[in-house]
Amino acid sequence: MHSDPTAPQALAGIRIVDASRLLPGALCTQMLADLGADVIKVEAPGRGDYQRDFAPINRQDSGTFLLCNRNKRSLTLNLKSQAGKQVFMAMADRADVVLEGFRPGVMQRLGLDYEALSARNPRLIYCAISGFGQDGPYKHLPGHDLNYMGLQGALQMFGRGGRPAVPGTLVADIGGGSLMGVFGILAAIVARQTTGRGQMVDVSMFDGAQSFLAYHAAEPLFAGREPHGGEYLNLGGAPCYNVYRCQDGNYLALAAFEEHFWMRFCEVTGLVQWKDQQWPEGQARDAQQQSLAALFTSRTRDEWCRFLAGHDLPVTPVNTMGEALADPHVTARGLIQHMDHPVEGTIPQLGFPVKFSDTPGQLRRPPPTLGEHSNEILAELGYDAAAIDHMRASGVV
Repeated sequence: MHSDPTAPQALAGIRIVDASRLLPGALCTQMLADLGADVIKVEAPGRGDYQRDFAPINRQDSGTFLLCNRNKRSLTLNLKSQAGKQVFMAMADRADVVLEGFRPGVMQRLGLDYEALSARNPRLIYCAISGFGQDGPYKHLPGHDLNYMGLQGALQMFGRGGRPAVPGTLVADIGGGSLMGVFGILAAIVARQTTGRGQMVDVSMFDGAQSFLAYHAAEPLFAGREPHGGEYLNLGGAPCYNVYRCQDGNYLALAAFEEHFWMRFCEVTGLVQWKDQQWPEGQARDAQQQSLAALFTSRTRDEWCRFLAGHDLPVTPVNTMGEALADPHVTARGLIQHMDHPVEGTIPQLGFPVKFSDTPGQLRRPPPTLGEHSNEILAELGYDAAAIDHMRASGVV
């Protein structure tokens, strides 16, 4: 992450109107804002983004909100009012991108859908992030990360003994929604350079997460087998690719997936009897698993990690999240940053995940307070002070 405000940015000059309400859209536009886009976050008057209320609360806003909304400006706007719709359309007329996160049909009922806005601004890129996409039999269903992954057959890969498990990270929300949204918007910006036109970008969290099955879906598609957690080779079913408890009660992750790593591991640990059995099955697998489990209880986690890392083996500690966030590699890569906020004080931030040599991501603005930039944005659209005061009095902003 770069903090030089004079450094060039890849998306400088790109204007984005963000009408999403939850994490997938918020993280998507934060990444675009980190690259220089001017993102206007449209929030409902009064409550604002739902994320502002999620625990834990820092001082006024939630930690979740503060981690996903830097580099943006906040405008409160009642999209159900005629005046609010007019303001939104005025912003869309000047925007490169509009992003929304409602269920299909909501923006159409408001008269703010792609067809209506692109008729006024043909260069507009309109990205809709939804659970199941803009068509298909599930398009109107409510859903969250757990629902999308359950439908995909993915939850069985996180469980053990045939019981599905709740994943520890938001795979569909962030991977299928936020990251696919960034990808779709950037691809549409590139396409517009050739066509001169914007387009509709339909991002489904379900579809996006489906693409993460590229490795495991080979089993049912090509072999007619179901991959289950604790059984499939890289889902806990192989001793060489597994997690082990150490003497001090902490865990380490052994990922000796390649044959040369496995051979070296067996040599340096004295388990030479297993060198030619990297992928045992049945009773042999159970015996090997017990052998490795007993081995790792002989030293602490950190002792094992130092010893095995010295032999260039893929073994790492299973950190707590607190340990992970304080890891020296995380610090060296700039993955934890800090910035000053006028209400929240000095707040931590997760760094930008991609490093650019010439146009780096930057921390320019702290996450906005609710409606902090309403007057500023409305003035840019041509509204005078009297008109802005009238909109405030009538609940438009």
